[in-house]
Amino acid sequence: MKFSRRRDLEPEINVTSLIDVVLLLVMFFMVSTSFVRDGHLRLQLPQAGADAVPAAVGAVTITIASDGSYHVNGQALVNSRPTTLRSALQRVAGDGAMGATVTIRADARATHQAVVTAMDVAGKLGFAQVNIATVNLQPGS
Repeated sequence: MKFSRRRDLEPEINVTSLIDVVLLLVMFFMVSTSFVRDGHLRLQLPQAGADAVPAAVGAVTITIASDGSYHVNGQALVNSRPTTLRSALQRVAGDGAMGATVTIRADARATHQAVVTAMDVAGKLGFAQVNIATVNLQPGS
């Protein structure tokens, strides 16, 4: 029996068409991609003025300590639960929540969640105006 000897040729893979397809896809995605970032928020951060704004009649002050405990008009609450804060605000404001002003004074080391919880409770109770107290830094300090 005579067996024919196979040629020792290495197989070739032609990638020219693959490169063409990949380049077309890259160009398609570059053209169809929007470079505008709509998801970003533009914030105008408040600055403390030189003069203090006088407190309104019937204003409620929520003070948040560094450990997350709440004080409503200077009186400490039993715990830091939103339901406790809600009942304290209802007791202080009574039926005048719609026209009353809430000022939130938070310690710089207080958690962001504690501040957001206070704002959320005040908003759900119908307080029309919520102020955030800032520190007025004097020149040279």
